[in-house]
Amino acid sequence: MPTVLVIDDNASVRTALKVLFDLHDLRVLCAESPEDGLALLGREPVDLVLQDMNFSADTTSGEEGIALFHEIRRRHPDMPVILLTAWTQLDTAVSLMKSGAADYLGKPWDDHKLLASVRNLLELSDTRRALEHYRGAERRRREGLAGRFDLRGIVYADPAMERVLQLATQVAAADVPVLISGPNGSGKERIAEVLQANSSVKRGPFVTLNCGALPAELIEAELFGAEAGAYTGATKARDGKFDAADGGTLFLDEIGNLPAPGQMKLLRVLETGRFERLGSNRERQVKVRVISATNADLAAMIREGRFREDLYYRLNLIELRVPSLAERPLDVLPLAEHFLGGSGKSLADDARRALQRHAWPGNVRELKNTMQRAALLSPGSAITAADLGLPATALAAGARTADASPDADEPDRGSIEAALKKHRGVLAQAAAELGLSRQALYRRLERLGIGREPGA
Repeated sequence: MPTVLVIDDNASVRTALKVLFDLHDLRVLCAESPEDGLALLGREPVDLVLQDMNFSADTTSGEEGIALFHEIRRRHPDMPVILLTAWTQLDTAVSLMKSGAADYLGKPWDDHKLLASVRNLLELSDTRRALEHYRGAERRRREGLAGRFDLRGIVYADPAMERVLQLATQVAAADVPVLISGPNGSGKERIAEVLQANSSVKRGPFVTLNCGALPAELIEAELFGAEAGAYTGATKARDGKFDAADGGTLFLDEIGNLPAPGQMKLLRVLETGRFERLGSNRERQVKVRVISATNADLAAMIREGRFREDLYYRLNLIELRVPSLAERPLDVLPLAEHFLGGSGKSLADDARRALQRHAWPGNVRELKNTMQRAALLSPGSAITAADLGLPATALAAGARTADASPDADEPDRGSIEAALKKHRGVLAQAAAELGLSRQALYRRLERLGIGREPGA
């Protein structure tokens, strides 16, 4: 049964509220002073506080109630608090709503309005607690994963990325090829590092080759090495990446760009561990774990005859798909703050909104560049949306939600008054219909000079 704490120095008010809430299956605790109320909050489980604003005789300033409210917020930041007073002052109400008060009702109260507000807030509290429990479980899972495995400092918060890391750590110890797929800039090489760091060859070398960064005629020499004179400019024999990675891991990025002769040789190495240098007939033996990555559609390339199907299945014994940043939105802000590093800069609220609304077509790489540029160019200690240099559409989306000034989408006076009348002055319900928070609705009421009751 939900518990409501009533803090009011008037015994008749406490009794009336206790009777009202008892009739509607709500447990009620009563306190006649701020001190008693805070003491009860410290030792009893409470779901919602309903507090008076004045406790001393002949006092109407509300200062005692303001002090009590802020002390409750300090000790219990998530506790919903309804303020109850016979001396309603709009400026005080607006100020406290901005500070986090859940609602502000006048005496004498309307039972239906009060009960509706209490029910709504209790439901929101239940939802918030469930969400906090879920997030706590997620955090414990992430901490457990980081405690058992070396995640190479990867910053993440989204369940989509967590699933990738769980699978990566699960297969890391198996001496099998792994194919990492995903868009450019999504972090495929970081996942390859996690595989290496948790493998049986973690103390061996970790060698990388971007197959898309070299001319086709040089890739084979880079992979397998070459004898002197094997190609123009090869004045002496040289080792390849397989030689360098012996006893460790070879990470082949953009594997779809490997030319046909290289694909055939790579298939043989995967099957036998043997290869020949370019220009040599002498076989060399290595033990290398191969991890490959691609942003290409290898299945389509196989249909077009541009990639060997047998090689694909050798590389793709295990596939790890790294989602784009747009597919893991909960990673955006943690990564953004991580990329700020020791710059001493922080993110303003409008910058956070703009970051969350941007599509990030360049994925993590784009986000990193954006944050490093903003840290260098922002004039103040707080990075704003304008400092990010994102497209105007993203900044406009952030500005629309800033709720700092009226815009074309803001409800007009008629809509607000109609919603208040329809919901009999219950701000939570009127705000929900208008698509606003209660705090936002209070600001509209103040700016437009609308009373709690339309026409008041």
